[in-house]
This record gives sequence, C-alpha cells and structure tokens, in this order.
Amino acid sequence: MEITELARAIRDRDPARPSWPEAVLCYAGLHAVLWHRMAHGLWRMGLKGLARFVSHIGRFLTGIEIHPGATIGRRLFIDHGMGVVIGETAEIGDDVLVYHGVTLGGLSGSPGKRHPTIGNNVAIGAGAQVLGPITIGDGARIGANAVVTKDVPRDCTVVGIPARPPAGSPCADPTVGYGLTDPDQDPVGEQLAAMRAEMVALRARVAELERQPVAAR
Repeated sequence: MEITELARAIRDRDPARPSWPEAVLCYAGLHAVLWHRMAHGLWRMGLKGLARFVSHIGRFLTGIEIHPGATIGRRLFIDHGMGVVIGETAEIGDDVLVYHGVTLGGLSGSPGKRHPTIGNNVAIGAGAQVLGPITIGDGARIGANAVVTKDVPRDCTVVGIPARPPAGSPCADPTVGYGLTDPDQDPVGEQLAAMRAEMVALRARVAELERQPVAAR
C-alpha cells in the first residue's frame, strides 16, 4: 500500500524520526503525493478538467502544487513542502527528496516536453529552481537556492547561480566560464567590483571639486 511506503520513507529519511501516526497525518508532502495520484489517474483517463480540480484541492490543503500531468515515481519525500511547484511534463524517479520552495519549471511556453526529468535518489535543496527540459542524473544533489538550467550528471552536486559543481569536485568542469582558468573566478563579481571602484573614484573627485572655490572651477 503506497501510503505505508510513503510513511516508511518519511520515517527513514527525516531526522525528526516521526511516529507512524505523525508520518501519516502530519506530513503535507505525503498528502500531496496521494492527491496527485488521484489527479494523475483522472488525467490519464482524459478527464483533465476534473484532474485539475482535484489537483487544486490538493494544492489548497498542502501548499504544494503538482500538475496532474506530472509523472512521479515511488517514495517521493517532500519535506516541509510549502511552495513546491512541479510542472506538467516533469518526470521524477524513485526515492527523490525535495525540500520546500523548489520549482521544477519550464523556460518555454511551447507545447511538448518543457520541464525537468529527475533521476532516482536525487536530493533538491530548499528554494532550488530546476528549469527546462533538462535531465538530473541518478544520485545528484542540487544545493539550496541553486538555479539549474543544464543537465547534471549522475552522482554530482551543483550549487549557485547558475548552478555548477563546487571547485575541487570531481564533477567540476574546468572550462566553466569562457576564458577562465580558475573555476572560482566570477566574471559578474569582477564587473561589480570594478563598478564599485569606479564609483569610489567618482565620489572622491566630486568631493574634491566641491571643496574648490567657485572661481577656481
């Protein structure tokens, strides 16, 4: 029975170690998955309006929005869950962990596949945005608040905006950032630093001019 399987996954993975009644009654992520199962079944039967209505009820009750067209594997654990959005063509494998504020969204309004495919045993941190018809490999880890718009290989961790492997990671791409020899270099940060330095120089020049007599100007 799926409710038992979902509750067991919660008890195994949540450090709070909830009791069976807590896992079944007090975890919105479990309830959201069950509501989605009903909505997805109706969607596959062609009852799309009714499926959207059931999905809307689930969203109202849990704060988690899962489109009825999305495909979800077994033992999905949505921890906390508030603000999670999963798009229509998203596909999620087995034993995936998703924290609150995560979006599995699209970058295009065109029909067809436009949402991510998430492999098995993937963990997606709070606030992460995984966007477009990309693939996140089995066992990958997405850091909190990361923005992912490119494929992530299996067993890799990515962080930041745009998301990429941390420096020194075996998954790090040495060519990241055209012309950069150091993966830690940040061209946007460098430009901001240059602008700050220019502003300091301009302020010093304005202050110098203000100290001069009017005739000397």
